[in-house]
Amino acid sequence: MRTFGLIGKNIDYSFSRKYFSEKFSKENLKDQYVNFDIASIEEFLGILENNEITGLNVTIPYKEAIIPYLDKLDPHSNKIQAVNTIKFEHDGTITGYNTDYWGFLNALKPHLKPQHTNALILGTGGASKAIAYALELLDINYKFVSRKPEKEQFSYSDLDKDILDSYTLIINCTPLGTHPKVEACPDLPFQFISKQHLVFDLIYNPSETRLMKLSSEKGALTLNGLEMLKLQAEKAWNIWNS
Repeated sequence: MRTFGLIGKNIDYSFSRKYFSEKFSKENLKDQYVNFDIASIEEFLGILENNEITGLNVTIPYKEAIIPYLDKLDPHSNKIQAVNTIKFEHDGTITGYNTDYWGFLNALKPHLKPQHTNALILGTGGASKAIAYALELLDINYKFVSRKPEKEQFSYSDLDKDILDSYTLIINCTPLGTHPKVEACPDLPFQFISKQHLVFDLIYNPSETRLMKLSSEKGALTLNGLEMLKLQAEKAWNIWNS
């Protein structure tokens, strides 16, 4: 029996464990998927000492902190500087990968229209790095929106009709609206959202966030993060088995 797992903090809610456990059951695999809930990244070494592991997923807050513990990064995770998948190689080395960008890119692509040439990325945390990288691969220009904007970033108060008319793809990388705080929502001027917009919320619980609901009421097409999660999980599975 092979062991796979998730490294993170407060991860009882984990999508990954449920997804892979159901996958193993459906495909009659004797593999197991374990949550390794750790209070600090230093505990990662203890996990390696006490478990024989084939592959790991990594979630917040350790996608960047894990990098010094790895022997090498694949080209994509090296560019993004965030890791969500770890493979234990046959030679004993540990390689970091990023499948978040892959999941997002392939979940988004079927829904893109000609007007979606400029994107707003809401939030500047770990997830936003993979999203920005995917947009670069798609030749879509982007700007970050932050509560504490740095140079070349928008603040939420900057957002007006001109900006929203130009940036018709909006991606929420913040946790605002996640269960149980479902009434929370990024502070957008929804009066300027239209049927030209595509709003992609990385949140998957609830399946329709307040951001999605308010945007769809203005005619926008909205997507949640579930398809992205499934795609990134399958990409991780392929990496572990390659």
